[in-house]
Amino acid sequence: MNTNKKKNLMRQYSKKVIVIVFLLLSVNIHALSLSDDAIGRGVSETCTSYLNQVEKSYNLSGLNITFAHPENPTSLPSLHISSQKYNNGSSTFSATLTPDEEYCYISTVLVTSVNNQTCSEISQIKLEIDSELQASSYADGDFTIITPNDNTYQIILTTQGETGCTMSETRMLWPGR
Repeated sequence: MNTNKKKNLMRQYSKKVIVIVFLLLSVNIHALSLSDDAIGRGVSETCTSYLNQVEKSYNLSGLNITFAHPENPTSLPSLHISSQKYNNGSSTFSATLTPDEEYCYISTVLVTSVNNQTCSEISQIKLEIDSELQASSYADGDFTIITPNDNTYQIILTTQGETGCTMSETRMLWPGR
């Protein structure tokens, strides 16, 4: 076999190996839940338990990424991100976990982009579901803030073109304190 043929075969083989490795890694990333990934990275047991509960309540099942301190993940904050795609938009969930001895503080942000429903329609639906929500509009209706009476979270609706809306839901939790 001549040298050029050997080089071409090696290139093809290398490309196939790289593609297979990439596919295996991406399946692994997608298959792990946020809490499983947190356990694997050594995040505190209390924080991981809370993350598991939050993950179930938001029904997260997308592409997940975890950032944790490489040397001290049990006592320093960690960041957990899950991204999902829908037929009419997408969402990105983010949680920051801050361990404090036997406690863990959690802040979450869920940003959902919907490209076939206006913010006005979404606001109206949310107010019909829960009449105790308070809604305030700003900048000629381009922004709407929705807040429950207990102020446990806030949703900011941002107009996106003619028929799109971005919803940003933020929460801060102090379990056990």
